[in-house]
Amino acid sequence: MTEPETVRLRADAERNRQRLVESARELFADRGLDVTLDDIARHAGVGTATAYRRFANKDELIEALMAGRIRELETIAKESLEEPDPWLGICRYFERALELQAADRGLKEALFSAGRGGKEVARARGALAPVVTRLVGRAVDAGVVRSDLSTTDVPLINFMLNTVVDLGRDVEPELYRRYLAIVLDGIRARGEEEEPLPVAPLDVPGLVKAIGSWKR
Repeated sequence: MTEPETVRLRADAERNRQRLVESARELFADRGLDVTLDDIARHAGVGTATAYRRFANKDELIEALMAGRIRELETIAKESLEEPDPWLGICRYFERALELQAADRGLKEALFSAGRGGKEVARARGALAPVVTRLVGRAVDAGVVRSDLSTTDVPLINFMLNTVVDLGRDVEPELYRRYLAIVLDGIRARGEEEEPLPVAPLDVPGLVKAIGSWKR
């Protein structure tokens, strides 16, 4: 094989790889992570054999894409920490994080399915958690949210609102914003004696166990 032919084949392989990645990005966002590698190959317009030469399995594509999406959430959390007003900071985190998740079904599954995505996705989830902890702690310390708001409440609130995203997707895509407003009103400090919440927040092992029980 001549050098120009080798270069052309490598270029063709890279183009196919990029087509598969873009196809996976679109299908994960639209249909979630349960699409098959065959579905992705068809959507990309390449043969199934080509897809399996580029990626050993679908989890490699999940890892390649979803770790980056979760890092976007980390960026949103860090930017929310830069907001001088702690209340606006936590509001903006919820608003922007849910907007990102509303546009990508697969992101919710990557966030709440511990077995999906491999080490890079797990590492990205792990990097997000301490930033959210600082965001919540700052708001509690400033007295702008309920004093009993816990960091472990945040992923469960996200999960709850993501359910509204799914239910309203084909009816009213912006419906989750209504319930986000209700939730934000509920966690805001009132400047008066708080009525204690009826149940304590989950600790981290409890949160991991609860999320691990979710069936997609």
